[in-house]
Amino acid sequence: MRIDEYAAMDGVALAEAIARRELAIAEVTEAALTAIARVNPVLNAVIEQYDDAFDETKLGHGPFRGVPYLVKDVGSHFKGRKVEYGSRLCEGLRSDSDDFFAKLVCRSGVNLVGRSNTPEFSMALCADNLLHGATSNPWRRGFSTSGSSGGAAAAVAAGLVPIAHASDMGGSTRGPAAWCGTVGLQPSRGRVSTGPDEDEHGNGMAQAFAVTRSMRDTARMLDCLAVAQPGDPFVIARPAEPFTHCLNSRRRLRIGWSTAPLMAAPVDPEVAEAVKAAAQALSDAGHHVEEAVPQIDLPAIDEACLNIWYFGFDAWLDELGRLAGRKVGPQTVGKATLKFYEFAKRQRPDDYHRALRALNGFRRAFGAFFTDYDAWLSPTCAQVAQENGRYGMDIDMPPEEFLTHEQRPCQFMIIYNIAGQPAISLPLAVHSNGLPIGVQIGARHAEEDILIELGSLLEETMPWARRRPPLHVTQVSAVGERSTLQAGHVCA
Repeated sequence: MRIDEYAAMDGVALAEAIARRELAIAEVTEAALTAIARVNPVLNAVIEQYDDAFDETKLGHGPFRGVPYLVKDVGSHFKGRKVEYGSRLCEGLRSDSDDFFAKLVCRSGVNLVGRSNTPEFSMALCADNLLHGATSNPWRRGFSTSGSSGGAAAAVAAGLVPIAHASDMGGSTRGPAAWCGTVGLQPSRGRVSTGPDEDEHGNGMAQAFAVTRSMRDTARMLDCLAVAQPGDPFVIARPAEPFTHCLNSRRRLRIGWSTAPLMAAPVDPEVAEAVKAAAQALSDAGHHVEEAVPQIDLPAIDEACLNIWYFGFDAWLDELGRLAGRKVGPQTVGKATLKFYEFAKRQRPDDYHRALRALNGFRRAFGAFFTDYDAWLSPTCAQVAQENGRYGMDIDMPPEEFLTHEQRPCQFMIIYNIAGQPAISLPLAVHSNGLPIGVQIGARHAEEDILIELGSLLEETMPWARRRPPLHVTQVSAVGERSTLQAGHVCA
């Protein structure tokens, strides 16, 4: 299989060719690992390759059977796989069991070929850490991918794999999708199980899913992962038909849109123009579209999130250190991480509970906006990708200042995590400086079908499939043979 043929196919196309026996799983796997060997020395998106990637006897028989897939270096999901959280504190740690998410991913049939880079503990707008180094944005070497699913988004955009594991507690799927030019869906709260060891991750603010290059890959993977598991505390409504059926649905919807900044940080004029162009495309398609802005108190939201996200953070790091045989300190974690660790030690239960009450108020107010609108269109990120080094966990900055610093480019994303509502970033435009622009669409809780419907429409009217970044497998010359693979585990 030629590398250009491989990179031109999304996950659905590869899986269908495998099912028709036009392609063998072994040759698709070889193409993926060749792609990684060709581009990753410059990109640094893949921090580990699995030596069991060719063992197709252990693959699931779902609709993505044989499709190459990367596991994000966060969360103890896949049994036997390393999960180092991008931190020297956790170097060498491995997961001791498959959680429900891992089982559903493996049941989809994907072929786990490696592990993608993240910032330390998924806390920054980059995929840069002191353990594995920095991932470059495939559109401009030395620029950030955003984070925390930056390695995943960079790998998908560069043609290394068509689909990769991502997760989102404050924009960590959608931000990298916007800065790297991929599709990134954050599902609704409760859509994808976090069991069996957790009822909800991040107080319900964190959702695991994927980054892709196409809406049909997004819809089909959602059908694979949106399956309630035994003991799940919340089972939310699904459409009457599979999510893939929503790709061809065309209802008339009420859509609000805005490019007004939510804090004292400007929206790039070209980003704003991309949102307006998307709004016009939806209007031309027959939707009722009007400018509308929900009431969002972002500084108050940031204060509440600080007291929720990091309550118990010190105990968690201490436990990870115990498992790895290390202690938290300047030799094992970044400067900002250490400041958050010290901040967590000073927190009081009253701060945490007061923040939970505040988030409930924010959630109710944002939800009320969607009584008038089926969807809200906005920038995903206020700015396009920035240079590596501007964001990361080795910056010497106090927690409050750090959070504001990180929020400026990603101010439009956090409210969906708080509300538990689904949102998607679509790669609808390219800035005059050559960097991708993501446009975000959000919907009511449990209404991912609307996002898939609108995303599919915009994929037709503002197509992105033919765009190729400079650091793409078809643009970069081979730099050597495929690297020696490292040990790993395949889930049955």
